Order: sequence, then structure tokens, then C-alpha cells
Amino acid sequence: MADPQTEHPRWARKSAGSFRSKTSWSYFSSVDSPGAQVCGESGRGGRRPRPRMRVTWADRERIPTMGTQRVIGDIEARVSAAQDRTTGAAQLYELASDPSARVRAAVAAHPDAPAEALRPLTRDRDRTVRVAIAKNPATSPGNLLRLLGDADRWVRWAVAANPACDARVRQSMVKAQDKELRGLLAEMQELEPDLAALLVDDASPEVRERLASHTCDPDVISALLRDRTVRVRKGVAINRRTTAGQRSILAQDSSPDVRAALVRAVELDEADLQSMLTDRSVDVRRSMATSAVTPPHIRQVLENDADESVAEDARRYRGSRAAGEPATAPRAGRRSAAGKRFPGKTAR
Repeated sequence: MADPQTEHPRWARKSAGSFRSKTSWSYFSSVDSPGAQVCGESGRGGRRPRPRMRVTWADRERIPTMGTQRVIGDIEARVSAAQDRTTGAAQLYELASDPSARVRAAVAAHPDAPAEALRPLTRDRDRTVRVAIAKNPATSPGNLLRLLGDADRWVRWAVAANPACDARVRQSMVKAQDKELRGLLAEMQELEPDLAALLVDDASPEVRERLASHTCDPDVISALLRDRTVRVRKGVAINRRTTAGQRSILAQDSSPDVRAALVRAVELDEADLQSMLTDRSVDVRRSMATSAVTPPHIRQVLENDADESVAEDARRYRGSRAAGEPATAPRAGRRSAAGKRFPGKTAR
């Protein structure tokens, strides 16, 4: 027969109240225990929670600190083991699940790490670990494909610089929503013609510009010569793989920015140079006067230009060359850093 004192609800409430009045709750931990969960589930069942000593927050913070101090030396040893070229695949697989991000990053950068050890690290919570995998030439194409879908842009961009990036990875990059990732793809020298043809019609002018300045495909260059965006044709103008006929077309471009970029970057035929001596844009003639690829006899003509700023630039350049000061030609494929660029806006 059940005890009426334990079954009656009024007696249960009275017992609980008496227990609370006689026991100091400051000595109980706030962490749920099995006894506390049973009491919570029973509601008015009358079961008493088990008294335990309280663990203060200061003690809780001190405990992991003391533990970290004990394993500092071990972390250095595990990092050294992960970086050692003689470490076996089985040990690298074990170190890939190490609690230290330094150890996992060392495994991710190991040149002989097996794909089975790197695969779980592609979902690592630490970005440095995932970037190390994306840069590792030993990373398999399958793991690189997983990293292309990473939420962090720096991880995705590191994949594009990996020498293990093969045709299957590049095929996935051309379909990416990330504009910068497609731009890195456009700058690859080994880009397949079918992928280059897709990038010719890319929605981003920046991607098309980077393709125009780096491609060696004459068909792609011819297609980008007809692009309506000025910055894309400027990319073609600084491409040193253009033919003489394509440079003649650019010398007659409607935009003075394109013509100025052309005379600064590449050598032109004599007929094109003579026609540009009377270019209607002062900026184009000044670019010719200060360009390292302009022949001396053309610059000498510019010293007598009708515009004083053009003539002065030509004489100053000749004087600097006579004094032995180096003059370097602009490198093709480099975007100008002049002007301040704001988020969401691009420099022209």
C-alpha cells in the first residue's frame, strides 16, 4: 500500500517547501543532474534534488587553462610530427583529428598527406586549416571541388592558385557565383578554349577584362576587341599576345583610354605610330611621350608638339634617360592602382 504522505500533493508541496527552507541552495550547482532532471520532470512529485557542491566560474575557467599548460609541449611535438616528411599515412590520419588547429593545419599542408586524412579537414571549423588544404599541391581534385563550395572566399580563391587544379575543377569554377573566382580562372594560361568562350560572354566586365589581358587565344582576343565596355578593350590593349593587325584596330579605338593604354604597353608599327602623333587626345600623346616602348625618333617629334605639356614630358623623358635613370615599361596584365577604389566600385 502506498504511503499517503508521499502520494498526497499537499504533503509533497509541504515537503518541498520544508526542504528548501532548511537547505541553502547556494551549495548546489546550476548544472542539471539526473536527480534534478527527475525532479523537473515529476513537477509536484516531491522528489528532492541531490545536493552537490557548487563549482564557481573562476574554478571553471582555471581548469581548462591548467590543462592547456600541461599540453603545450605536446602540441609542439605533434606539430613537428605533422610537418615531418617521414611521418606515415596512419599517423597523419590520426593527427588530422587533433584538437589543436596548429596540428591540423600542419597536416593539411603536408605534401604527402593522403586524401583520406585531408577529406575531413575540408569541413574543418578553422579557416586556416581549410586554406592550407586548398594550397596543398597534394590535395586531390575531389577535395578541391569540395573547397570550391566553401562559405569563405579566401578558401575558394586559394583553390584557383593550386597547381593540382585540373580541368574538372576549372569546369566547376566557370559556373561559380563568385565573380573573383571566375576572374582568377580567366587569368589561367592553360585555360581550355571552351571555358574561355564561356567567359567571353561573362556578365561581369571585370572578368572579361582579366580574360582580355591574359588570354593567348586569337579568337578570344578578336571577340573581346568588339566588346562594348571600355575597360575590356583596355585589357586587350595591354595584352602582348595581340597581333599587328589587332593593334592597328586598337590604335583607332574610339576611347582615348584604350589608345593611351596601347601606346604604354606594346610596340606598334611605324604607320600606327605616325598616325598617333596627331592623335586628337592630349593624354594619348603624353602617354607616347613617356612610354618606354616608344621609339626615340617618335619621341623627338613629340618634343615639338603643339601642346606644351606633351613637349615638356618628351624632353623630360629624354633628359632622364640621358642621366641614366631607369625607365620601365608597364607590365601586361596588371590593373592600374591609381585612384581610390571604393567597395562596389571599380577603377576605370
